[in-house]
Amino acid sequence: MGLKIGITGGIGVGKSIVTKLFKVLGIATYDADKEAKDIMVKSDDVRKALVETFGEEVYFENGSLNRAWLSARVFKDETELKKLNEIVHPAVIKAAEDWAEAQQGPYSLKEAALLFESGSYKSLDYCILVSSPEDVRIQRVMERDQVSEEEVRHRMSKQMPEEEKEALADFIIYNDDQHSLIEQVMALHQQFLSTK
Repeated sequence: MGLKIGITGGIGVGKSIVTKLFKVLGIATYDADKEAKDIMVKSDDVRKALVETFGEEVYFENGSLNRAWLSARVFKDETELKKLNEIVHPAVIKAAEDWAEAQQGPYSLKEAALLFESGSYKSLDYCILVSSPEDVRIQRVMERDQVSEEEVRHRMSKQMPEEEKEALADFIIYNDDQHSLIEQVMALHQQFLSTK
């Protein structure tokens, strides 16, 4: 098992693009947000806890997660969101740790929107923050999700402030159309390869 690296950033910064660049370099990557969605459907313990906490409506009759219903419920109420995170985060963190232990390369990469908020960054060797100007992020999310500027700003207001993330990050990659993403990724790649 090599170094365990985390990659995070607020909505619309381009975490996935940066992660794909590392993947092209042959680095094993773990998408914690995607895995969380899978765990909410596949883990019996998580399913049971979600039903006990939120009711039968959390799943459709076919067993799939009623994502829209759950999102509408938790994103309007901090207490409900906290309950959801307390069920899902530990299961995702454990799955990510098991995955990282099994990796053979010089380092592996865990991409997670809530890396700092969940506390999972503490089990990693280094954390990369992807950063973009607010106006660029808003434009990207409006186009990607077909939502209003107001909706994007609302989502952003629910996230940890950028300055707090910067204070916790070991490295920052700037996805701002001013700096080359490829050059920044290559520089970190070389650094991680030489840190063993």
